[in-house]
Amino acid sequence: MKPLITSTRLADGRELLYFDETAQNREDTDTRPLERRRDADTGQIRYDALTGDWVAIAQHRGSRTYLPPANQCPLCPSTAENPSEIPASDYDVAVFENRFPSLGPALGEAPESPGWGTLSTAFGRCEVVAFSSEHQGSFGTLSAERAHTVLSALAQRTGFLNELPGIKQVFAFENRGKDIGVTLHHPHGQIYAYPYLTPRAEVMAKQALQHHQQTGRYLLADVLRSEQDAADRMIYQGQHFSAYVPFAAHWPLEIHLTPHRQVADLSELNDQELEELAPLSVDLLHRLDLVYDSPTPYIAAWHQAPLEPNLRATSRLHLQITSPRRAADKLKYLAGSEAAMGAFINDSSPEQIAKTLREAAL
Repeated sequence: MKPLITSTRLADGRELLYFDETAQNREDTDTRPLERRRDADTGQIRYDALTGDWVAIAQHRGSRTYLPPANQCPLCPSTAENPSEIPASDYDVAVFENRFPSLGPALGEAPESPGWGTLSTAFGRCEVVAFSSEHQGSFGTLSAERAHTVLSALAQRTGFLNELPGIKQVFAFENRGKDIGVTLHHPHGQIYAYPYLTPRAEVMAKQALQHHQQTGRYLLADVLRSEQDAADRMIYQGQHFSAYVPFAAHWPLEIHLTPHRQVADLSELNDQELEELAPLSVDLLHRLDLVYDSPTPYIAAWHQAPLEPNLRATSRLHLQITSPRRAADKLKYLAGSEAAMGAFINDSSPEQIAKTLREAAL
């Protein structure tokens, strides 16, 4: 069942949307004395001519809220003592424009032919997705129904953001755990709408395009078929999705969840695919917490096709879940080879990782 969507505005003019599982009266207003947000407050992007990367310069994010106590959480429902970002007394899923965005709120085109010294307004949009009004938890602790509501919200927002002027790529993700760098404990994710194609997305999209030009087949479909044939790295095979540890896993814990159909992004999933995806994605994240005796930090990243038509046609949606946890009390840090060279070294076997994750649910 699709959630009911209500759009409203926060005190500074930012958009807030409720995604409700049942009909609700959404007439609460944000009464905080906030200054009106201005497009002029948008940061910068600067071009690194050595790598071809854009870097966002967002000084205003230095003052963002950092790991507040529960009674000061900005994602909990508002109370008289804690007027939060969400003025309702209760909610299912809420999505709002980030008060401290890396990109936006101004919209526009990034320079097409940048060079050394090129800088531009950091056009784009950053949104926060609160998974629940409950302060504790993560996506992996949600019910299947709530996970479906969250995924429906991500799909709706992806479709909307795809249409904004100047947007080249939309990325949805969840950071979980202090070791990953979260600034809020409340279960939530984020969506970034970039005015440029990010480096990792560009590499994957060009690989997929080249493979299709050479073979006439889709790269991720061939990868999935290879993993299914090998079997020893598979975690789950369903009607619409399969989950596996990739052959060349970069991280001590890594899972890829891939649709069987050629789908560009979350907005293109049909009802049957969302019905399978909701409990499956919860299960995969829950398995990470069963590997050790304490919650596992992770990044759940939805890789979505770029909006450039030539690249979009051959790119396929997939979820990449990674964790730097390599033992109960040890993390993998990006040291010299990884951080400086981008050359990963994994001291965990992908086949053993898959076996561990398969057995985690037993």
